[in-house]
This record gives sequence, C-alpha cells and structure tokens, in this order.
Amino acid sequence: MKELKSIVSPVIRISLVFMLICGLIYPLVSTGVAQAFMQKKADGSLVYNAHHEVIGSELIGQNFSDPKYFHGRISSIENNANGSGSNNYAPSNKDYHKRLEESIVNWKKENPTIPIEEVPIDLLTNSGSGLDPHISPKAAYVQVDRIAEKGGISKEKLKSLIKEHTEGKALGLFGQEKINVLELNISLQKLYE
Repeated sequence: MKELKSIVSPVIRISLVFMLICGLIYPLVSTGVAQAFMQKKADGSLVYNAHHEVIGSELIGQNFSDPKYFHGRISSIENNANGSGSNNYAPSNKDYHKRLEESIVNWKKENPTIPIEEVPIDLLTNSGSGLDPHISPKAAYVQVDRIAEKGGISKEKLKSLIKEHTEGKALGLFGQEKINVLELNISLQKLYE
C-alpha cells in the first residue's frame, strides 16, 4: 500500500500542477497579452457605426442585397459563423451547377448591363469557408453600373472609392488584391448621407 501511495501521490500532484498551468494560468496570460497588444483582433475585429454599435466584423462576410450597395461573395451558409464551411462541390457535381446557375440568373436580373462573361467567379461562387468578407477589385468594378444607377452616385466616384479600398498583395508578392465589402459599403454609405 505504501508503495502504491508513493507512485500515485506524485502523479496526482503533477496532474494538479499541469491543470493549474494549462487550464488557468496559460489562458489568463494569453488572453491578457492579446487584450493588451491586439485588442481589436482579440475581440473579433469588430466594426462599429457612428453610434458605437457593432455592425459586423472585418473577418466575416455579410449579405448585402440592396442594389445601391456592393455585394460580396454568395454564401450557402448565409455568412453564419456558427457553422463555417460550405459544400465543396467538384465542378462535375449537379448541385454545384444548380447553385452556379442560380447565381448567374440573379446576376443577370440585378446587373443587366454587364455580360456574364465579364463577371469574376468570386461573385458567383462560395469561398471555402462560406464566410469570406473580400472580393476582387474586378468584382467591385463590375457592380459600378448598377450602383451608379440605383444610388445616383457617379461612376467616377465609385471607381475612386474602389481604388481607395483595394488592399495589395501580402508583402507585395503573395495572394491577390482584395477589397473588404463591409468597409467599402461603410464608405459608400457616407456618400449617401
């Protein structure tokens, strides 16, 4: 019995120490460091309106359906971050073709002046997560006609706004240029006021 106690006692003490370190101290320290040095990111990169109300996140796409605003990527999960991950259909999948055809029909209805051949694929398909808040600059430019007509803002102003919000490639080398649709629409809203 004494031999068993000499084996079990250190194991219990070590387990308690590691539970305290890994389950309490480490999470508190990492949360404190994140709040001290990266508070905006630690809180979810939230975006606020003029009344200090949360209107979204820089990291999660939103559904913009008003024709006076830029539209982002479609999302089969309605940009719901609780269940990220869209169906990753292969190009040969019938459901993929059905979803793509629906996107094309919607595009033609909302943007009759732009031929479907000129529409970037990011406006017609999901991202891998279904939550992507970005579109390509080309995807923004093809929406200019609709927004100018519906919103009464000149095409030149809209193109200037797109250029202003275009983020470059990572380190100038990797990835592609992109635009955060929420931030672009916030600036567009200011033109309407």
